[in-house]
Amino acid sequence: MRFYNSLTRRTEIFVPLDPERVRLYVCGPTVYDFAHIGNARPVVVFDLLFRLLRHRFGEGQVIYARNITDVDDKIVAAAATSGETIEQLTGRTARAFHDDMAALGALPPSVEPRATQAIAEMIDLIGVLIAKGHAYAAGGHVLFAAGSFPDYGALSRRGRDALLAGARIEVAPYKRDSMDFVLWKPSTGEQPGWDSPWGRGRPGWHIECSAMAWRHLGPVFDIHGGGLDLIFPHHENEIAQSRCAHGSGRMAQLWMHNGYVVVDGEKMSKSLGNVLTVRQLLAEGHSGEAIRLALLSGHYRQPLDVTRGKLREAKVQLDRFYGALRGRAVPAVAPPAAVLEALEEDLNTPKALAVLHALANRAHRGDAAATAALQSGGRLLGLLPAGPEDWFRGDAGAAAAEIEALVAARQEARRARDFVRADRIRDNLKARGIELEDGPQETAWRRA
Repeated sequence: MRFYNSLTRRTEIFVPLDPERVRLYVCGPTVYDFAHIGNARPVVVFDLLFRLLRHRFGEGQVIYARNITDVDDKIVAAAATSGETIEQLTGRTARAFHDDMAALGALPPSVEPRATQAIAEMIDLIGVLIAKGHAYAAGGHVLFAAGSFPDYGALSRRGRDALLAGARIEVAPYKRDSMDFVLWKPSTGEQPGWDSPWGRGRPGWHIECSAMAWRHLGPVFDIHGGGLDLIFPHHENEIAQSRCAHGSGRMAQLWMHNGYVVVDGEKMSKSLGNVLTVRQLLAEGHSGEAIRLALLSGHYRQPLDVTRGKLREAKVQLDRFYGALRGRAVPAVAPPAAVLEALEEDLNTPKALAVLHALANRAHRGDAAATAALQSGGRLLGLLPAGPEDWFRGDAGAAAAEIEALVAARQEARRARDFVRADRIRDNLKARGIELEDGPQETAWRRA
């Protein structure tokens, strides 16, 4: 397997540190609001990587850690606005995140630590950094001394001026250097806080992931992933903290970052009113599987424009895939080599999907081997988990029995050559969003 390493700017052969314990860490959500489509992209991308690693090394040999940030200034502000307690807000939004990502076919990670459960590790790391001369207490805060780490900036490849500009760094009199960043900050009485050697306070954002990765994966692990927007300052700061605390030459041997998501060519922003949440798209009737396919349609490192038109196109493609499986007994087989080769070459999903389309062409012509390969290849991508009839009938639920009765009544009318009644039933079903497909033996139906 070969993946692009954001740290070295090269595509490298992936060799795990321990093939019996392959370790992956991905930055998860800050739970203060519903997840938007940009938040969903890294979940889907690294879910695919998780699936691929499990296929290669074995399900029990891969540990995927994805955190939940449940203490953060954004959370404090959102709770104050909503009138909820912080626990109520983070509990509600974390549940929504899990539901929405499950709708996109994302597997649960192996471990899902919460920041509030790793405060002790954060305090320990901060203490080590102070003892080693990489951090200092000042003005009720503890700050990392960026100048103490010679490799600072290696991931983002920015000079000092660019680092200062990109970080939007707070000017504070207690800082020794404007590049220094917060590890621990004081909390007021109404803010969440924990006792520490530096007073009651709460952690800075960056130390949270360093502590959780260390706790669950060790000081050095295989892959660290996240969105491109996290390279600086978050991942740059994670590397500095972790390497200085543990005295290691690296934090992760491979850094992978997915590209940005835009909507209709525009960056998502509340001011433009174009922030698309997963919950909103699901409520509009777009299936989670179609959203997943749309998010996999472009190479993960490239920008991706998500539109409702793209989601409709993804649904049409899935109709075609499921149509190739419909009415056939499909045996379980290994994923096709061409799909594996595409994914093992830096998660080349466009190439893998092209293989699925070629297999669907052959499957529609009755090629049984292609049909089985289509299903197994799709499932490696987290697609085609449902039976074809379940896909086409969607969420018909209790209405399914009524629809079946109308389809049967239409078939009876056709046998009686009462085509006026048969057409009236078809038109009635069509008006309800039900399409009929007449076969030689029976009529199948599906949601439009």
